[in-house]
This record gives sequence, C-alpha cells and structure tokens, in this order.
Amino acid sequence: MSHSKAIVTCALNGVLTDPETHPVPVTPEQMAAAAAEAYDAGASVVHCHFRRQEPGKGALPSWDPEVVAACCEAIKQRVPEIIINMSTGIVGSDISGPLACLERVKPEMAAMNAGSLNYLKTRSDGSWAWKPMLFDNPIEKIEKFLTVMHTNGIVPECECFDTGIIRSLKMLVANGLLKKPLHASLVMGVASGMPAKASWLPLLIDELPPEAHWQVIAIGRQDIWELHRKCAELGGHVRTGLEDTFYLPDGSKTRSNGVLIEALVKVVHDSGRQIASPAEARQMLGIV
Repeated sequence: MSHSKAIVTCALNGVLTDPETHPVPVTPEQMAAAAAEAYDAGASVVHCHFRRQEPGKGALPSWDPEVVAACCEAIKQRVPEIIINMSTGIVGSDISGPLACLERVKPEMAAMNAGSLNYLKTRSDGSWAWKPMLFDNPIEKIEKFLTVMHTNGIVPECECFDTGIIRSLKMLVANGLLKKPLHASLVMGVASGMPAKASWLPLLIDELPPEAHWQVIAIGRQDIWELHRKCAELGGHVRTGLEDTFYLPDGSKTRSNGVLIEALVKVVHDSGRQIASPAEARQMLGIV
C-alpha cells in the first residue's frame, strides 16, 4: 500500500550497544529526553528496547516489567502524543519476560519477529564476529506473541529479515494469525539477511500481502540513505535511529537520535511527501 504521508519511527537504542561508548539512552529520563527530541524532529513512533538499570549494566537487555513500565511512563509523561513500539525480540523458547512486559505496559505497538534467521557476521579474516546464533521465531512462538498482542489491543509490527519471511506473512494472514491492517517492516542490512540495496525494494514490496503498510529498517553506515530515499519515493514509511545507524548522509557521525530523524524527514520532504502526525499514524495503523 502506498501512502501520501510517511510515518516516521525513531529506533532509540537497540539491544546491546554500549552506552559507555555510544550516545544511546538507557534510563527512563534519558529515554524520555531522546523520545522528545525525536518527536520534535518529526517522529510519530519510538521503537524501544529496554536495558538493565544497574551501574555498568546498561549494555544488557532487561525484561523486568517494572523497568520497562518506568521507561514507557517517563516517555508518555514527556511526550504524551508519541506512539511507543516495544521490542519483543528474544532468543529461545522462554518468552515469559517479553510477554510479562507487554501485559504490564500494553503499548500501542510491539515488534513481532515474523520468522527465523541465522544471525551471522564475519570479520575481514573470515572468523566469526560473534558466536553464530539462531534468532528463532517458529510459528509456536509467533502465535503466543500474537495472542497476547491481540488480547491487549497491541498492533504487531511484523519484522521481516529475509525474503521468505516476507512471503510467509500472506500465510499468517490466511491462517488467521495476523489481522488487518497489517504493518510490515523490511529489515535490510543485517549481514545474513536482506541487503540494504534500493534495487531490491520493488521486488520485496510485490511479495507483501495486499494493502499492507510497510516500512524499511535500514541497517548500516551512510550508504543506507539511498535506500531511505527509495523507500520514501515508493510510498513506504521510514525509520532510523541509533539502533540502526550512527551515520548521517554525509558520512559524519550523529550525536543523537534527533539529528538522524531530521535527516530522514528531509529525505521524505525531498521525495515530495509529508510527515504523518501521531494522530494520522494511529488512524493508518488501526490503533484505537
């Protein structure tokens, strides 16, 4: 589905980036300030991961419902209009932590990883950058997430890391697991997933279920901005933030999420489109 207005999402912090070396927000106060900066720059949605709050542990994820609630409440108090999209990504079959967080906070949106991926990366000498891992998202796990999301009125954002996962969305709809309006994220740039190549976009869009909302999540350095431009030109929604990149279109490093969002809004405007307000985004995505 092509849209005249683009929903802009800011991915505030990601899952493991070390706050000691990168300007990612960790505490409720930091996340609220980052969300406000992103909102002021044009974002209607913030995609949030949540971190351990103990000193020296901010690079590690937290599934403590009270930590997650404190972060979300701080964001909503600072920016009442913004839509919170909560991460749920976790390796393994024990998803009690993410489910408890969803039920505690009941965010308007939440990520729903729609398929499995061998999560791999090599160094220049061919050695593994990290121990090879399977980001496992079998149907049984997907169904448990979707049951809790639908019960609590949470709109799922279907994250798709590879082409087969995109094609599976039609089957999830046909099977009744997914409901319309469907929102799909095309995750492009993960080393063992789809490449961050603008030329791929028309083919990927063609594999989506009819009338699906879609956005691109572009992972990488400054070369991803060509992909953002193509996404805007083809009518997709857009996302950036410190989870996805540290680099601006000119190759310089960003100092914050807000600067990245300012650059992305310019890309959208240069394509001839306007930015959706939070109220417009809620209407498009079926958030009630």
